[in-house]
Amino acid sequence: MSARPVGVLFVCYANIVRSPLAAAVFTRLAGERGLQARFRIDSAGVAADPGNPAHAGSVQVAADHGLELIHSSRPLRRDDLFDFDEVLLLDRLVASELRRLTAGSAFGPIAGPGQQARIRLLASLADPGARGADLDVPDPVRGGPEGFLTAYRQIARACAALLDDLSKKA
Repeated sequence: MSARPVGVLFVCYANIVRSPLAAAVFTRLAGERGLQARFRIDSAGVAADPGNPAHAGSVQVAADHGLELIHSSRPLRRDDLFDFDEVLLLDRLVASELRRLTAGSAFGPIAGPGQQARIRLLASLADPGARGADLDVPDPVRGGPEGFLTAYRQIARACAALLDDLSKKA
């Protein structure tokens, strides 16, 4: 890897449930491997209201796994696609919203100051053969504690695969 930390941005819809949890999990995994300094990790939401705390269910499942989740939501900015190297989307709805937000206009394509990030669905890293709904980390809010646990496990597997992938470039 270069001397500059690799920017890794996790993106969900409101930036209060899945993406902050993914950022916390990835941060811990990188730290466990002594690689945390090689990454700049953040999260955002395609429809986030700024300043909201993480959802209580995400805070609880994080705590259950030894993570302290202190978070303040923020909206995805167009510049994020150029400021980060890797943008990991939590589901296909977010991918659709991202395409809408970044679509060109009558004035031409959207351009930024540098190279655009590699954009991928997070779940595809844990299962490269995934198709359809298997590409989503479902929003666990209506699934109760079990839904948050399922999301946590899926996020943890995908974050480990992401770290493996990015570590190969070291």
